Amino acid sequence: MTQDEIIAQADQYLMRTYGRFPLALVRGKGAYVWDAAGNRYLDFVAGLAVNALGHCHPRVVAAIRAQAGRLLHVSNLFHIEPQVQLARLLVENAALDRVFFCNSGAEAVEAAIKLARKYAKMRYGPERYEIITALNSFHGRTLAAITATGQPKYQQGFEPLPPGFRYVPFNDLAALREAVGEHTCAVMLEPVQGEGGVHVADTDYLRGVRALCDERGLLLILDEVQTGCGRTGRFFAHEHYGITPDIMALAKALGGGFPVGALLAREEVAAAFAPGDHASTFGGNPLACAAALAAVGTILEDGFLEQVNRTAGHFRLRLAQLQDRFPVVREVRGLGLLVGAELDAPVGRAVLERCRERGLLINCIGDSILRFIPPLVTTEKEVDAAVDILAAVLAAESGGKP
Repeated sequence: MTQDEIIAQADQYLMRTYGRFPLALVRGKGAYVWDAAGNRYLDFVAGLAVNALGHCHPRVVAAIRAQAGRLLHVSNLFHIEPQVQLARLLVENAALDRVFFCNSGAEAVEAAIKLARKYAKMRYGPERYEIITALNSFHGRTLAAITATGQPKYQQGFEPLPPGFRYVPFNDLAALREAVGEHTCAVMLEPVQGEGGVHVADTDYLRGVRALCDERGLLLILDEVQTGCGRTGRFFAHEHYGITPDIMALAKALGGGFPVGALLAREEVAAAFAPGDHASTFGGNPLACAAALAAVGTILEDGFLEQVNRTAGHFRLRLAQLQDRFPVVREVRGLGLLVGAELDAPVGRAVLERCRERGLLINCIGDSILRFIPPLVTTEKEVDAAVDILAAVLAAESGGKP
C-alpha cells in the first residue's frame, strides 16, 4: 500500500482517538524510521519512550524470534520460565521484592491503585482508600488512571469519575502534608512529569514525601512508566533521589518495543494480594517476557547507562546553546534523555511540523513545550543532527539565520 492509501483507509476504518501525523511509518532501525514513501526520519519520539533501544534492536528481535518458535502464550494458571527470569532480574536490580506483570502502564497503575487500597484496608480498616496525586500528572487512560491524573482535560466527558482521589501541586510538600487526611492511604507521583511538560521533582521534595509517608503510615507509589528502565540515566529515576517506593509501576521501555508492564512492591505490601484479587490474561506471557529480558539485560550491561548519561549531557549542552541563540526558548529542563524545551510563544506545533518536514520527529505538549525522548542508544552525532535541524527551524520561525 502507498502512504496515501494507508492514511485514507485509516481515516475510513479506525476510531478517531489519535491526532495522527500524515505519515505511515513502515520500517525502523536504531534511531531512524522510514515512511511508506521511503523518507527517512530521525526519531526523537521513540514510540513515546517505548523504543529505548531504538528500532529493531538485534537482541530484542532475536529473543522474540526464538520465543515465537517455542511458546507464544499460556495462562498464568501455569508457571512461565521467562516470566520468572524477568521477575528475578527486576527484583535483583530494585529494592522491591515482588512483581506482577501486565500489558501496559495504565494497567500497572490500576494494579497499584488496587494494591494500595487492599493493603490499607487490611492494615488500617475500610476507611483508608484515598490516594493523593499531583496536579499536572499523567497516569494513563483507563477510568481510574485518568481520575488519578491531575489534568481535567483527560477527564472531561467520562464522568462520573471513581471517588477516592485528591490532587495537590507538584513539588509542594506543604500542600501535600495539608491534604493528608483520615482516608488517605497512599501518595502517587511521577519522578518526572513527562506528559505534564517535563517537570522534574526536586530532591528535597521527593525525599520529604518519602519521610511524610513513613510518618503518617502511607504508601508511596512511584509511577515510573516513562522514567524507568534507564530513561533518566539510572535504571529507575528514584535512584537519583536516594529513596525507595513501596509500590512502583513500570512499562514503556521494559519490553524494548513489545507491550509489557509491571508492578513491583515491597514484600509486606505485595502480600495484600491473594489469588483472585488481580489478574491479567496476557500479562507476563512468554513472548513479552522474552523481549523484556533481552531489553532489560541490554540496559543493565556495564557501560550502557554511563553512555546514556554522556549523550544526555551532550544533548543538554547543545540545547542550552540553542537557548542562548534563540530568545523564544525560555527554558530547557529534564532528567537524562527525557528533556523538555519550553518556548516563549505558542509555536510548538509549527516547530514540530517544520522539524518533521526536515526529517526530525519530536513531540509537543500543548502549544509551547517541545518534548524529546530519543532512544537511549542515540549517538552524539545523531544528537547534533537533531539540534541542527531544530536550530534551522527556530531560525526560520524567527526570521533569522540558523
